[in-house]
Amino acid sequence: MTDVTIGIDISKDHLDAFRLEDHAAQRFENSAKGFRGLIKWLGQTPVARIVYEPTGPYHRAFELALSGRFPLVKVNPLQARRFAEATGTRAKTDAVDARMLARMGAALKLEPDAPFARERFVLRDLQTARAALVKERTRLRNQGNMQTTPILKRQIKARLRLVERQLAELDAEIARHIASDEALQRKRDILCSVPGLGPVAAALILGFMPEIGTLERKGAASLAGLAPHARESGQWKGRSFIGGGRKPLRDALYMPALVAMRFNPDLVAKYDSLRAAGKPAKVALVALMRKLLETANALVKADRMWTPKPA
Repeated sequence: MTDVTIGIDISKDHLDAFRLEDHAAQRFENSAKGFRGLIKWLGQTPVARIVYEPTGPYHRAFELALSGRFPLVKVNPLQARRFAEATGTRAKTDAVDARMLARMGAALKLEPDAPFARERFVLRDLQTARAALVKERTRLRNQGNMQTTPILKRQIKARLRLVERQLAELDAEIARHIASDEALQRKRDILCSVPGLGPVAAALILGFMPEIGTLERKGAASLAGLAPHARESGQWKGRSFIGGGRKPLRDALYMPALVAMRFNPDLVAKYDSLRAAGKPAKVALVALMRKLLETANALVKADRMWTPKPA
């Protein structure tokens, strides 16, 4: 067996593993002890891919334990479910899901993801916490604007000050974390050289797209869910649309695209040409978000700063 595919269903307490080639199945604890048992079980054969679905907080320790040691493939749960339905699999149990994931990986010859670094997990956790605080700040501001009872307004202002202080602490920790890694710092500097991308947006991109600089142009847009999907059938042609991908990454690019629309000479020209061609403003803005990400990916890959195009 030289091309072994493993499917693993991850739950809170257990890891259900299935080896497609000989239909061997095994259950392990979702714990450090279970990871050691799984690694020992996997070590018996050369593994081409280990296919699993993200399961909220339950897959994090699994990724940290196996990333870099085995070829991991994280698949979208919706795509996995549709593959199961397409192959006639109606039952849904942990063991069935593990077998289905293995079949999906082998049938589609899924390529392993890039290995994770523990530092990137920390950066992503910090960014997730920051995003939650930003939402809380917006909610409190809106609530404060509508509130008329004095004591409630004072309490809202007090909570808002706390959120602002915590946001400042997180921003400082994110900056310190990036500065402690020479490679991350270099990528951040390259990203910040692009007009429209500031320190906050650059940190978000590094947190939610650690693969930046290793992807092809279309791959970067697809990862962020910014690649348009055509809808055509016979003579009928519908509107293309975007979707899927990493929503936090798309959210991180929205405000930078608005800034670039005014201050990035390359993207100003692109936006104007799209609008002149009759494209709606929202479609043109999404195109700028995609172009920003593709430019950032290309610059990181080339390890060079942004420079304006010659006139």
